[in-house]
Amino acid sequence: MVKKKGKSLGKIKGFSIQFLPYAEIRDLDTTQRIRKILNIVLGNNILILQGKLEVEEETRLIEDTMAMVGHVKNFKGIELAVISGNSNKGLGVFGKFKMNIANTLAGGDMGAVTILGPATIIKEIKRNPKKIELLLKR
Repeated sequence: MVKKKGKSLGKIKGFSIQFLPYAEIRDLDTTQRIRKILNIVLGNNILILQGKLEVEEETRLIEDTMAMVGHVKNFKGIELAVISGNSNKGLGVFGKFKMNIANTLAGGDMGAVTILGPATIIKEIKRNPKKIELLLKR
């Protein structure tokens, strides 16, 4: 237990934070992407994914997760948040065109970040204009 100024911060049982570059899932199909993401999250890891999933993939991930609740021991679901910058704000027509071409070539929105983690570890993900707060359970 860690103490700071007389306050107890508590203990958080083993977890890690893993960054997954979009390049590692770019060539995978939907099923393989979801399987890779769920394997990471089921390992008690908080995943920071470069880019964001397609709407259909995100829906399928949530459906698969809900199907697992009650069938996988100590699994209570996932918390998910997508943070996308206003990368097109203030860009001219040519700047927006370049950004769209870059995102198309990369295979996704590289100006976004997706944060996922097991609901047993993550209490809440708060998105504010200048920061992201990841609140963990004790």
